[in-house]
Amino acid sequence: MADLAIKPVPVGAGITDVAAQATAAASGGDSAPVGPGRFLYINNGGAGSITATLATPGTVKGLAVADAQLTVAAGKHAMIPLADIFRGVNGRAAITYSAVTSVTVAVFELGT
Repeated sequence: MADLAIKPVPVGAGITDVAAQATAAASGGDSAPVGPGRFLYINNGGAGSITATLATPGTVKGLAVADAQLTVAAGKHAMIPLADIFRGVNGRAAITYSAVTSVTVAVFELGT
């Protein structure tokens, strides 16, 4: 599992080419820091849809919380907030992908 680093998004300047900031998704999954203002960006350059799964390790009244899934169509991109609900024991979100061919990802933090 590869550790994704945060890419800051300055409030005054922003990022003009978000896709250029992304790196290849790891076949064994990735981990990302969670917290307010942080987002996982997924760019699917492949020929078919892919699904990213973010583990939700917590429970509510003893019941497991379902993992979050985000489906990204071929040729599309998407973002999902990296909320604290995804925080694992190592303080990071665990992310897996149904496929990684032509899939790139990045973690952005707004307002830095």
